[in-house]
Amino acid sequence: MSTQGPSQGHVLRRLTQLYIGLALYGASSALLVRAGLGLEPWNVLHQGLAERTGLTIGVVSIIVGAAVLLLWIPLRQRPGLGTVSNVFVVGIAMDGTLALVPDAHSLAVRVPLLLAGVVLNGVATGLYIAARFGPGPRDGLMTGLHRRTGRSIRLMRTAVEVAVVVTGFALGGTIGVGTLLYAVSIGPLAQLFLRVFAVPTASGGSTVVAAAPPRRAILRR
Repeated sequence: MSTQGPSQGHVLRRLTQLYIGLALYGASSALLVRAGLGLEPWNVLHQGLAERTGLTIGVVSIIVGAAVLLLWIPLRQRPGLGTVSNVFVVGIAMDGTLALVPDAHSLAVRVPLLLAGVVLNGVATGLYIAARFGPGPRDGLMTGLHRRTGRSIRLMRTAVEVAVVVTGFALGGTIGVGTLLYAVSIGPLAQLFLRVFAVPTASGGSTVVAAAPPRRAILRR
């Protein structure tokens, strides 16, 4: 009995962090959409596809996430609970938040929405990755390409995200100061909150922040 309690509590904490983090990630992305000052790379693509298809950006995010997950098969990546949950929870949370938060027209409202979205995204990233239930589908794509090609994760991420942004912008996605602010701030913010939300190991020993690949390839949608 005494050995099972702490283990169950440990898993419960990790699960709680996972789903709160994913929900907040979707909410933060929705705030960036409402700010209208530029989106994260993958959401530039999602927004562009949503404009072209008439689907909501959250639904497009789910479809793209599922498609990216299929690319894990030839890359021999193994998804975790967090990977599969990421596909659905983020998109649902994004659409739910967009339904609650009205359009913003004044810069006095849009700038705070942008800043709140970026910071909340960092918090969500720390929560989600520190839970250690597997990388998001897009992160797994980067690490899989890194292993298969021998190229650096930084190069793989840059190449894929540049292609994603260019394609998304051509389709009608929003890029701007928010895109740049996100690019330069999400790394430091995520590293900060990875430490804040680090989950101790079940044995009560050293604190584990995240596995090596997720730390080098911070979740960016």
